Amino acid sequence: MSRAAVPGLASSYPIGEQLPALYADDGFAQRFTAGLDTVLAPVFATLDNLPAYFDPWVTPVDFLAWLASWVGATDDPQWPVEVRREAVVRAVELHRWRGTRRGLVEALNLALGVHADVANDGGSRWSSTAGTELPPEPPAEILVRVWPGRAARVDAARVQEIVQAMCPAHTVCRVEALSGPPADEGR
Repeated sequence: MSRAAVPGLASSYPIGEQLPALYADDGFAQRFTAGLDTVLAPVFATLDNLPAYFDPWVTPVDFLAWLASWVGATDDPQWPVEVRREAVVRAVELHRWRGTRRGLVEALNLALGVHADVANDGGSRWSSTAGTELPPEPPAEILVRVWPGRAARVDAARVQEIVQAMCPAHTVCRVEALSGPPADEGR
């Protein structure tokens, strides 16, 4: 919906009522300002409700994509509106965890409604003691297992897109779609 032309929208600040008393009974002045009121009413309505435009939970849907761009949130038109709103609300939190296991799990849950488990750390290694041998090199592959949660099924292609976008460039990410939570493997 466009906020530019709302039929029959009355102005909350009619100009004719704000003119000096000399023009109160002037028919031409009142008709002229009424025409301006018709043009300005959507502007005043938007300005009167401006705080609501910055609240992701109540902002108009056509404004949501622009609001998402302000905070760097992903705004996929395929998502339900409530998920798009939550992505904007949680954008800062998700950016804080980007590139971590938690960030990947939460992004998959938010975007696709699936549960996820991330195994391995992508091949990083370190030692807390100077001058000692490094621990054995871990696998450079990240395994992401997903299973249905809020969603009835797992869309493996969409999961792969999100995983590829969020995994560090130096790692190989593999995705497994499961029918239920993985069995504990002693990890």
